[in-house]
Amino acid sequence: MQIGKKIKNLRVQKGLTQEELGERTDLSKGYISQLERDLSSPSLETFFSILEVLGCKPNDFFNDEERLQKVVYTEDDQREYEDEEKGYKVEWLVPESNEKEMEPVKITLQEGGEYKLFEPSLSETFGYVLKGRICLKLGKQYYRAKAGESIYFQASEEHQLFNDGDGTAELLLIATDSYL
Repeated sequence: MQIGKKIKNLRVQKGLTQEELGERTDLSKGYISQLERDLSSPSLETFFSILEVLGCKPNDFFNDEERLQKVVYTEDDQREYEDEEKGYKVEWLVPESNEKEMEPVKITLQEGGEYKLFEPSLSETFGYVLKGRICLKLGKQYYRAKAGESIYFQASEEHQLFNDGDGTAELLLIATDSYL
């Protein structure tokens, strides 16, 4: 078993640099590098400290079965929230996406419905209108897109989605996880 390789994979999955892992475990960047290249073996105390920072239980670390990433998400995996007062429903197509780089959701807006107001961020947002027509207020500007059209914008200004068309509108929306 290549302990160092597994430690490196966990560190990369957590988005930590060797230096950041070292700081959180009171170890040097050089020592972390040696561990990851299997040039050094940690003490049990050091090993458990590293696993704790990486959010991994020892049993999971030593489980020989490869942890396969989930690739296919079914309707049973999806979660939804509906706000009847504001006339929208949001469906999280990948339930743990708020922990990932992108967050894909399907938004249904009733006629006259409005989705919540978002503060400025560093996120990039893509939307594809599946049905009806939506209006995006981005800062002081308004943009409209109908079924078959897309929107793509930097979320650097306050923004909000509306349905200003006739009937129900549906939108597939994907936003990156980058905040100011």
